[in-house]
Amino acid sequence: MIRELTKIAEPRSTAIARPKRPRVLSLAARRIPLASPQRQLDELAKSAGDLNFIDRLRDTEFSSGLTPANLEIFQINLGKLCNMTCRHCHVDAGPDRTAENMDRSTIDACLKALDKTGAHTVDLTGGAPELNPHFDYLVDECIRRGKHVIDRCNLTVLMLPKYKHLPEWFAERGVEVVCSLPHYRARNTDAQRGDGTYEKSVAALKRLNEAGYGKGHPNRILTLMSNPAGCFLAGDQTRLEGEWKKALLKNHGVVFDRLFCLNNMPISRFLEWLLESGNLEGYMQRLSNAYNPSTASGLMCRNTVSVSWDGRLFDCDFNQMLEMDSRLATGDTLSIHDFDPHVFKERKIQVNRHCFGCTAGSGSSCGGATT
Repeated sequence: MIRELTKIAEPRSTAIARPKRPRVLSLAARRIPLASPQRQLDELAKSAGDLNFIDRLRDTEFSSGLTPANLEIFQINLGKLCNMTCRHCHVDAGPDRTAENMDRSTIDACLKALDKTGAHTVDLTGGAPELNPHFDYLVDECIRRGKHVIDRCNLTVLMLPKYKHLPEWFAERGVEVVCSLPHYRARNTDAQRGDGTYEKSVAALKRLNEAGYGKGHPNRILTLMSNPAGCFLAGDQTRLEGEWKKALLKNHGVVFDRLFCLNNMPISRFLEWLLESGNLEGYMQRLSNAYNPSTASGLMCRNTVSVSWDGRLFDCDFNQMLEMDSRLATGDTLSIHDFDPHVFKERKIQVNRHCFGCTAGSGSSCGGATT
């Protein structure tokens, strides 16, 4: 279920061995119909019930559709290459996704566009963004511009020999590290991310702690990001943060600053699981029933530009994976290579049924709950 770019020696364990789960490959590697973003949208469209997202917006200030707010966050997806292949991945990332990797010219276009905006945060994601050959260059250029940089890290990449220096390297630059960890229990985490992932994740968290992360320092922020292990909604973020801090400290001596809770987005490999397990209908109904109109104003699509590895612009990372490009009223799509912040603010935010994932319960975004 997990394949790493470099083999890591595993410590011996006295625990009773559980049968290994079958290895997961990306949808793209398997060349199946669901690898197509349009096929994913078609599957969502088959869901029954009151799932017209635009109709739900009529009870909010966005009765005519979501409108952009001031651009605050510049999110750059550096590619789909990853050292892991997780069952719930909405990016369909993996070791086989070597073609989708942002090149230097597109990164320079991102920096040029960034200079035209008042965005205070640069949010680097993937795949595993650290695997992009221009990652260090991009981080340093953003820091030089005085931007707050977020690295969305899968934790296990920090245990690969080539990247073991990153905790200290991040600390020197004040990079916030947002780490994926489905649960503070090993069984729940390994079920989503592969056998042995939890053990490596805890080891990586300890290395981040040693570098000064997770101890309340404003320039060493360590954020954990959790999503449910199944077709459930994310729990109460504030309550769970206390539970997580207590458990990780007691069991592993690990500390962190804050917890973000996300709903699983019904796209890509999580959508595949929903279809195979017969849970799609029920999960979509659960999201729809939990729709919360007060989440709309805080949706990340309003204050974020999401840049794909090839320079196309999207309203959010989820729209990016469904290839729902940012569009003007004329229907024209947008690119980072000719970025104009004034034109970008005139875009029409694209929505579809997957948007119920961000508006259910307390809301769900790259910054955690929205209410």
